[in-house]
Amino acid sequence: MSENELQEEEREVLSSIYDGDESFKQIAPNTFQYKYGESDTMKSFLVEIQWGDKYPNELPTVNMETFYNKHVTNSLKEKVVALVLTEAEQYLGMSMTYSLFEFIKEKFDELIQEQPENLDNITEFEKLTTADSDQGLSQKAPKKEHLTKAQKRRQWNRVDNKGEKPRGWNWVDIVKHLSQTGPKEPTATPTS
Repeated sequence: MSENELQEEEREVLSSIYDGDESFKQIAPNTFQYKYGESDTMKSFLVEIQWGDKYPNELPTVNMETFYNKHVTNSLKEKVVALVLTEAEQYLGMSMTYSLFEFIKEKFDELIQEQPENLDNITEFEKLTTADSDQGLSQKAPKKEHLTKAQKRRQWNRVDNKGEKPRGWNWVDIVKHLSQTGPKEPTATPTS
């Protein structure tokens, strides 16, 4: 069988095995994700496996750098990737995605021990590296509005020497307002 046929066959097998499993997701024809642990807790992570052109005769790419894993410590991410790649070496030439996902399921309790219960327990080094990466994103200055000379002049002319707008700038023209809304209809008074 060619590599494309093997991939197509494995794709069908994975979709039939994980049919209805909310933890499994096929992102692209050659990219699969599986979420381990309780959703949206510190004790969970998501593993992404991507096949190359020569898969299953070459190792797949294992990715832990997804947005969902932003809370996972770097050491745990590295450990999971290393374990999965080591396990994958024995399956070269065979369909291995299901086996790798199941291998992680078996090792999940052991792996997740490294993950802290909350963000307070993350080491200082981890805090610094995440703070540095977050700081680069948050330091973008808000875009300053650039006005032309004419726009600046018009703005300057709208205010007096104290920087205040002239008296009555927001008053409503009563005659104009009443002409737009129309006269109030007289209500009939009951006769007794």
